[in-house]
Amino acid sequence: MEVLKRNNVTVSGAADKQPMVFVHGFGCDQRMWRLVAPAFEADYRVVLLDLVGAGQSDLSAYDPERYRTLDGHALDVLAVIEALGLREVVFVGHSVSAMIGVLAANKQPERFARLVLVGPSPRYINDHGYQGGFERADIEELLEAMDSNYLGWSGAITPVIMGNPERPELTEELNDSFCSTDPEIARHFARVTFLSDNRADLPRVQVPTLILQSAHDAIAPRTVGSYMQQHIPSSQLVLLDTSGHCPHLSAPEATIAVIENYLAAERMHLV
Repeated sequence: MEVLKRNNVTVSGAADKQPMVFVHGFGCDQRMWRLVAPAFEADYRVVLLDLVGAGQSDLSAYDPERYRTLDGHALDVLAVIEALGLREVVFVGHSVSAMIGVLAANKQPERFARLVLVGPSPRYINDHGYQGGFERADIEELLEAMDSNYLGWSGAITPVIMGNPERPELTEELNDSFCSTDPEIARHFARVTFLSDNRADLPRVQVPTLILQSAHDAIAPRTVGSYMQQHIPSSQLVLLDTSGHCPHLSAPEATIAVIENYLAAERMHLV
């Protein structure tokens, strides 16, 4: 189907099992899940995709008007789910795709069984009574740096995102991913990501939710995880004793264990 090609959808695991859909964060693609997703193939139908504009997706499908908000990507996720005929989906989204999953689940909650949000943030900019981690001037400076020298910006920001200086290979991989992204698309998506405010969408979530956060994350600090746990009904917050914004790369075993434990506990709750 055209939608599956557009989002470079790959399917593995047990065809007759519950579906588990993994979606990557900004500047990345589905390969970022390679250390986590295979662990679920024995018990789930594992679905991976690239957001339009990322990885091996159809770059010609990137329409700045369609993707001027995260809703465009949420509609794409729902289109993939519909094309594959998926129900009772366990959605696993990293960073900005965590919020894309929230939007998708709010549009069609009947399609989803669980949300697993890794390093999520509904708003990156601080506001009255809310600590998102950045002042507006910080974000404006970040976006200006992207505009003036994208490759230089990438080299400077990826160590901050990855947060594991003793493992430079992780930062190098993330930087390579950023650098392989079309700069024009990356600049547009960055504005959509870092200037978004989806706080009002959190109380509308009807799907049981796991919020998985690194204990030390410069992009989504602890205050953000706590805020989300307080505002999403039927949600749990788990702090991983790790650093950086990409625990599925820096601490895959711990990430897998938390997700497995959560899903197992939820299954027991249903029995």
